Amino acid sequence: MKTAVIGFPRIGKDRELKFASEKFFRGEITEAELQSVAKEIRSENLRLQKEAEITFVSSNDFSFYDNVLDTAALFNVIPARYKALGVSELETFFAMARGYQGDKGNVKALAMKKWFNTNYHYIVPEVEDDTEVKLVGSKVFNEFIEADDAGVETKVAIVGPFTFLKLAKFTGNKKLADFVDQFTVAYTDYLNKLNDIGVKWVEFDEPYLVRDLSAEDIALFTSIYKTLLANKGSVKVLLQTYFGDIRDAYKDVVGLGFDGVGLDFVEGRKTYELVKTEGFPKDTLLFAGLVNGKNIWKNNYEKTLGVLKELEEIVDKDNIVLNTSCSLLHVPYTLDSETKLTEDYKKHFAFATEKLGEIKDIATLFDSQDAASEVLKANKALFVDRINSVDAAVQKRVSEIKDSDYTRLPVFEEREKIQKERLGLPLFPTTTIGSFPQTSDVRKNRQEFRKGLITKEQYEEFNEKKIAECIALQEEIGLDVIVHGEFERNDMVEYFGEHLAGYVFTEKAWVQSYGTRCVKPPIIWGDVSRKESITVKWSKFAKSCTDKPVKGMLTGPVTILNWSFPREDISLKKSTLQIALAIRDEVLDLEANGIDIIQIDEAALREKLPLRKSDWYSEYLDWAIPAFRLVASGVKPETQIHTHMCYSEFTDIIPAIDAMDADVITFEASRSDLQILDSLKENNFKTEVGPGVYDIHSPRVPSVEEIVTALDKMRNSVEDKKLWVNPDCGLKTRGETETKASLINLVAAAKELRAKVN
Repeated sequence: MKTAVIGFPRIGKDRELKFASEKFFRGEITEAELQSVAKEIRSENLRLQKEAEITFVSSNDFSFYDNVLDTAALFNVIPARYKALGVSELETFFAMARGYQGDKGNVKALAMKKWFNTNYHYIVPEVEDDTEVKLVGSKVFNEFIEADDAGVETKVAIVGPFTFLKLAKFTGNKKLADFVDQFTVAYTDYLNKLNDIGVKWVEFDEPYLVRDLSAEDIALFTSIYKTLLANKGSVKVLLQTYFGDIRDAYKDVVGLGFDGVGLDFVEGRKTYELVKTEGFPKDTLLFAGLVNGKNIWKNNYEKTLGVLKELEEIVDKDNIVLNTSCSLLHVPYTLDSETKLTEDYKKHFAFATEKLGEIKDIATLFDSQDAASEVLKANKALFVDRINSVDAAVQKRVSEIKDSDYTRLPVFEEREKIQKERLGLPLFPTTTIGSFPQTSDVRKNRQEFRKGLITKEQYEEFNEKKIAECIALQEEIGLDVIVHGEFERNDMVEYFGEHLAGYVFTEKAWVQSYGTRCVKPPIIWGDVSRKESITVKWSKFAKSCTDKPVKGMLTGPVTILNWSFPREDISLKKSTLQIALAIRDEVLDLEANGIDIIQIDEAALREKLPLRKSDWYSEYLDWAIPAFRLVASGVKPETQIHTHMCYSEFTDIIPAIDAMDADVITFEASRSDLQILDSLKENNFKTEVGPGVYDIHSPRVPSVEEIVTALDKMRNSVEDKKLWVNPDCGLKTRGETETKASLINLVAAAKELRAKVN
């Protein structure tokens, strides 16, 4: 049986790319040294896939930051402000991703958004009116040749033209339609170049096909690919989709004459039905995405083989390619790094490297049709042999949730008046999202405590000292609402999971979120409940250090669920409600200990939102929004509930966000040029808002003038009495010097605005 992998993690087994890139940013290594590390990672990835006998291995799945940005660079979609810096090709690439502040200029980064329904972020390409779309880059070709020299024949993967155009931002008077011909020519030139260097297969990734598509969308897709397929030469073309089914475009896709079509059978609820009812072309390879690229549980071989046997009745056996459902970018690198997890747990998990073994196993079983195989027997046992993960008390509590538990009283307008009187905050109150820089001494303190090198008393004494310093800094700067800095937290989800029953934790199961930012999602193993108070101690101490209001900082249930690897044996709804009840206990505990403002972050609210609008409420929002309300519904009217969201498309779910019934919401807006503001106004958004006034994912310091300009723009859509002033996300990854300078300018801007209004 032929096998394929859409993409492999590019961070390296031990996050080598992250550390090398950060050294390059600091000027500690040269570009050549960074490229050397990258080549080693690619070489190891190729070796692993070759050893697993993967038939179709991808090249160009590697990136220093993001594959969408790679595609922009390949086709000269580089805004003039970055070209004007006059720096090297790689430095220009990083300037678009991270921004640039130095002797060559001062420019903000391009917008960053969530990649469909994942926690990975892509960089939004900007197409200017005078952009000359043409093939200029060489990375993709060099990496194919590199793999070929290593003895691995690869299919060359690239973001397809339809998805690229639909995700791009057109910044001038010209729109998407004005650039279709240019992109079609550029991609044709790309195919010609692939033919020249001997490429046999090219993969066009078109995940946008799993969204709701209009007739115009389908016409755009078909017109582009009719031209490309007519000019493809000898190279074979694989049209690869993932993250759902392509029900709107299925007939068009299979009728165009692709050499291969990749379909997602994991998240694609209607994929099998489409293949069965609409048929599949006789001479086309079906790349069947049956190995989950987004979760870490072992594949159920019996179930997968059953689907393959059903497909065999529709598609010739030799034309079925066993594939991952999406890129393995979204799972950790290897279980080999997990030395503390017992085999009782590990035998149930498969990270990227282990999924290669699963693909090989399933292919072998499919070819042999050996129902008595020892491999199959061992796999079957995994789905009955589980450490007890059921907690009857938790399940009973969920079953007893009443409709009234989802409603907070009194209504927002009454609470708003009560809170303004009680808190006495000025117009345009200033605050931060929560975390402050996690400096080396903070990380060292946490690591030494985990390793038993210091006592609990020493660990807590250090944290209290950092909290006191952080609060003193915020008072010096003049912030109105203080946070404690979160120095005790390794991660906004893992930290909470460590205090909840039902979780399993890893040592090195890192997954790329964006650029050099990696996260280590915990694993939801069983029923979830709060074992102990989680944040109360630190919030109480912070409150004792200041007379200003202190925000208690929590992560919301939907984000905890979405940024964990979820169970597959119960519904996401049930798992989320369990978490919601645990966080509700923490909210009430904070309130009982005198914390008047409590922020419940839902940064990942949108991540599991179905990609089709018709499924939004029936499959997600009808329980995700109530889960948040359940967390906050028990507090007093005078307790102010905040929430935070970042780096997603929010404009089309504004009514749902308002229905969360928080008192204040902060969200990312700086990279997206405050586009969300018009939607707030159109929907008569009642909640008080803090659109981020500067981008914390860039090291540049915003000027007072820049922040005032942003605030003035916000005031066109948000009433003065409802407008908060804050960065667009937490400050954990930033340096101390730039953080202080940025916050000083933020407070100065708020004061300037108050003076102007008064």
